[in-house]
Amino acid sequence: MAALLIPRRNRGMRTRLGCLSHKSDSYNDFTAILPDKPNRALKRLSTEEATRWADSFDVLLSHKYGLAAFRAFLKTEFSEENLEFWLACEDFKKTRSAAKLAAKAQRIFEEFIDVQAPREVNIDFQTRELTRRNMQEPSLSCFDQAQGKVHSLMEKDSYPRFLRSKIYTDLLSQTQRRLS
Repeated sequence: MAALLIPRRNRGMRTRLGCLSHKSDSYNDFTAILPDKPNRALKRLSTEEATRWADSFDVLLSHKYGLAAFRAFLKTEFSEENLEFWLACEDFKKTRSAAKLAAKAQRIFEEFIDVQAPREVNIDFQTRELTRRNMQEPSLSCFDQAQGKVHSLMEKDSYPRFLRSKIYTDLLSQTQRRLS
């Protein structure tokens, strides 16, 4: 009897693992990726704006709906920690309180940089060590090198895939259909 149960259990496990490993980048309902009031946001997003995201990575990052779509894409690739780290660094650079600076720096380091961090970003050993040394006297620029490496990684790797993704092409199609 146990021999009959094993294949059935294995089949179920394979199915579950298959579902987990399948990454879908199709978003038919864009309400999940757009900030604020999504239906109104999608109506306000023009084809020209969405097309401009392909001009440069920084144009994409500077547009709130572009940022939301890119974040949704990164989630399908299980790499949203890169964008979250970049955004945390951008927010960190706006810190004006010296008292808050060290605490914020420590939180970012522990969450994204430290080895075995819960949302560890992919940076080389030298950059990680330089950032660790920078933590001894945190400043507004202590994450600059790590942030630059992550930005470059996203720009060269994730951004081109995003532009070819179903998320982006479907979003463009939806903005164009509204014009018809």
